[in-house]
Amino acid sequence: MMHPQTLHRSTSDAGVTHAARLSAAEAAEALLARQKPDGHWIFELEADCTIPAEYLLLRHYLGEDVDPGVEARMADYLRAGRTADGGWPLFHGGAMDLSASVKGYFALKACGDSPDAPHMREACAAIHRAGGAERANVFTRILLALFGQVPWKAVPTMPVEIMTLPKWSPFHLDRVSYWSRTVIVPLLVLMALKPQARNPRGIAVAELFRTPPDRVADWHHHPEQAAWTRFFKLLDAAVRRAEPLLPADNRRRAIAKAVGWVEERLNGEDGLGGIYPAMANAVMMYDALGYAREHPSFLIARRSIEKLVVDRPGATYVQPCLSPVWDTALTVHALLETNTPAARDAALRGLDWLKDRQILDVVGDWAVKRPKAKPGGWAFQYENPHYPDVDDTAVVVMAMHRADPIRYAGSIERAVHWIRGMQSDNGGWGAFDADNTAHYLNYIPFADHGALLDPPTADVSARCVGMLAQLGTGAGDPVLTGGLRYLTKEQEPDGSWFGRWGTNYIYGTWSVLMAYNALGRRADDPAVARAAQWLKNRQNADGGWGESGASYWREHRDARCAFSTASQTAWALLGLMAAGQVDDPAVARGVAYLTEAQGKDGLWPEDPYTAVGFPRVFYLRYHGYASFFPLMALARYRALKEGNAGVSPWGL
Repeated sequence: MMHPQTLHRSTSDAGVTHAARLSAAEAAEALLARQKPDGHWIFELEADCTIPAEYLLLRHYLGEDVDPGVEARMADYLRAGRTADGGWPLFHGGAMDLSASVKGYFALKACGDSPDAPHMREACAAIHRAGGAERANVFTRILLALFGQVPWKAVPTMPVEIMTLPKWSPFHLDRVSYWSRTVIVPLLVLMALKPQARNPRGIAVAELFRTPPDRVADWHHHPEQAAWTRFFKLLDAAVRRAEPLLPADNRRRAIAKAVGWVEERLNGEDGLGGIYPAMANAVMMYDALGYAREHPSFLIARRSIEKLVVDRPGATYVQPCLSPVWDTALTVHALLETNTPAARDAALRGLDWLKDRQILDVVGDWAVKRPKAKPGGWAFQYENPHYPDVDDTAVVVMAMHRADPIRYAGSIERAVHWIRGMQSDNGGWGAFDADNTAHYLNYIPFADHGALLDPPTADVSARCVGMLAQLGTGAGDPVLTGGLRYLTKEQEPDGSWFGRWGTNYIYGTWSVLMAYNALGRRADDPAVARAAQWLKNRQNADGGWGESGASYWREHRDARCAFSTASQTAWALLGLMAAGQVDDPAVARGVAYLTEAQGKDGLWPEDPYTAVGFPRVFYLRYHGYASFFPLMALARYRALKEGNAGVSPWGL
């Protein structure tokens, strides 16, 4: 861990550069040792308590025997994750979240924890103070309905007949994000069949409700109170009354269509959509339809979930998904920064592994909006061919171009064609879809989490703009021009940019500054200067940078972590260096922070969550972020200070 008293022992250029060189060498060696035999890297990906809690409850839903050791270790993990007031947060150090706390409590009770145990009484009291389980979000209430803890009227109406709506319908599934589609489609079947959990231990959680479920007058509360909210609430009530009158034949056809949709995208042992909630819903859908446990579809869906379980000393939990493509691409960038023969050889092996995973022959859901674009992207996971990721694809292309543009020319060409085709009409890029901007859908009762859509964001758009610039795209190119116009519009009044997929304004600001650097924008460019000053103003006294997940709430816009983090410090440093500030004292202090905070294993310890699934709803801790991002920053600093002409022009 960092020793504050020695943090600034040597802040001269020579001393800091020497320390950066040694630190980068240790980190590179550690990363080289983590490479898999086939060339890729993968790090753990951790979310909040809801994923392991849902996993434990899924086992009880199915009536499966649970390995006592795994159950006990996962329960230990849940108990250790509570806040000081007894509930569970969405991210490390965050405030208690009601819905996460209901799931955490329910899972521990299913594991055998007595409601009279002190930690359970504290959790129950925290849930009551937050309004009781009746105020939990939609997905939590669906889980409670499946276990018979609330009536189905507690859940918004989502008839499975949605599957048969025409494409022009304002409620067609094509209008929501990829993750929403993969979660919703099997869930529609569950909501139509309304199965009940086997729940062999008969666990109930009536004590979590302030108002008994049969007396709750209004279940459908939405955080956004607007005209759309009131309209959709009335529409939900009308559909609920009409649903029993829908023809049975239509329902059977709709269920069959939903099952067929899932089957097409089942994705082997990598799972539906490659994400836990969709996988779990698929398993429960097959179970509700009466599939035998030996049925190939049930088996493959069930196995996909077990691949997400982490069981190691000190932590047994379930990952929300796997991140090998993202981890490999970013590790390759970090190693290429070091510019050593061993690092370059490892990077090329990683890129060869990535080359074989490019999606070239599956036309995914993205083609609904962009039918003329040819496949050419990369998914986030090992396999997920229907859902390539624009962000991953741009980062892979930049690594390939940087390492050997001739060796990877074919892969680069196909990927660039796909990314150009995925640009939205406003000039920006979303992560998985183009023009996924039906914002009215975030007001339906089902969308109280506010994460139904995948609109363009500054961080993903910056990666695409930076990629085009790195490849030498001319200033008059309409795609590049549109992307720049979008980024200009998205800059905040204080000079920062919002970070959708990383926490938060530090991530967004770094992302855009690296794109501007690739375009050749200088330090005196007004937008660059304002962004650089914002980053310098955010530096902590210890030399590092930190930002809390609470900054996604507008009232906590300026929230900072109580302490700096390695990954966010690296982003800030990379952003400042991209802005031409390598000689600024703030950069030297940040580099000194990283060299002092480095662990004995050559990498950096980091408990805070510095990434995001859905702002204000679901946060992530990439265990690799505190490994490859600090290496990028230190190696880049050393190269710039030593005048290395081979340094990449791109800000990453």
